[in-house]
Amino acid sequence: MPEIRNLRLIMVVLAFSCGATVANLYYAQPLLAEIATAFGVSQGSAALVVTLTQLGYAAGLALLMPLGDLVENRALASRTLVFTALALVVAAVAPVFGVFLAASVLIGVTSVVAQILIPFAAHLAPEEQRGRFVGTVMTGLLLGILLARTLSSLVAGAFGWRTIYFVSAVLMLVVAVAARRMLPHRRPTHDEGYARLMRSILTLAREEPALRRRAVCQALMFGAFSAFWTSVAFELVGRHGLTQTEVGVFALVGAAGAAAAPLAGRLGDRGHGGIGSGIALALAAVAMVVAWLGAGSVVALALAGVVLDLAVQGHQVLSQREIYGLRADARARINTVFMTTIFVGGAVASAVAGSFYDAFGWAGPTLFGAALPLIGLAIWATATTRQATKEKLGGHPVA
Repeated sequence: MPEIRNLRLIMVVLAFSCGATVANLYYAQPLLAEIATAFGVSQGSAALVVTLTQLGYAAGLALLMPLGDLVENRALASRTLVFTALALVVAAVAPVFGVFLAASVLIGVTSVVAQILIPFAAHLAPEEQRGRFVGTVMTGLLLGILLARTLSSLVAGAFGWRTIYFVSAVLMLVVAVAARRMLPHRRPTHDEGYARLMRSILTLAREEPALRRRAVCQALMFGAFSAFWTSVAFELVGRHGLTQTEVGVFALVGAAGAAAAPLAGRLGDRGHGGIGSGIALALAAVAMVVAWLGAGSVVALALAGVVLDLAVQGHQVLSQREIYGLRADARARINTVFMTTIFVGGAVASAVAGSFYDAFGWAGPTLFGAALPLIGLAIWATATTRQATKEKLGGHPVA
């Protein structure tokens, strides 16, 4: 294990790499109105860009991310990033909507590098500081998610919406070189082949109830997140008359959510992950209700966005701290179950939110988004009650 000083530098590199890579999934969200106009499709059809990118990401999580337990991690990450750059170039020059959608799927599949690197961070971190270091890397990833919308809006306002795809393609090549040169060599111990590796994922999902619970609850949270951010650009442009640049400035409010990552990591390290998760689920539901009731105020929408992002990102860090402690030799596969579930949930929620916005206006996606974390809260309450009952009967508490 690298010494602490070098480990901190490595975590910074991992954080930047995760943020730059995962941003590819979100560049399109504030550009949907321009994309719809450019290709002559409806707003609901344009929302398919977000849905298919997330489905591509889910496919990458299911098929590529388990390789983190089989293939040398540094080489896997750097080589995959080269394919990400190629997919971004195709998106930038796509002549028709179908080609753009296909490129979006490939962008999603290859951007899974971000989730290969997070278990890498967990492997490198001392056990007693795992929450802290994973939180640091997650801060970079979350900033990538949250600032992507602002960056793409500002670049689109200045140079056109296609430009961000060229810019990101260059950045992916830079990140590939940085990862190759600065990250330590890590070859996993699993040596039984890809087929057995994939079968073991189903075994993990079946044998680890905490993993299933955390995955479903975070999928519901990410569904609320996707419902809000997929639809809010339409609302800001249509109801409030914001320009593309102003939409980008609005998206900066989401950056506040990154503050939740290190705080949640420390909260989990101190044994308060359970109560923190319940609070996060409740806050997400409240945020979506505020977004519905405050639709006429940009300030209210911004407040809702801040609270929602804090809740979603804090819940994810608490979830990852718990699941990475389940089996140290299977963290990539554990992350596969967790993140695939999340992004399938996010993709479905994006599609539903786009349809609901077309049919019911802003009330559709916001009320739908509020219902999702409430379902998660019910799951959390049930698990907490069962755990308390086991403890009273002499059982052992769940981590």
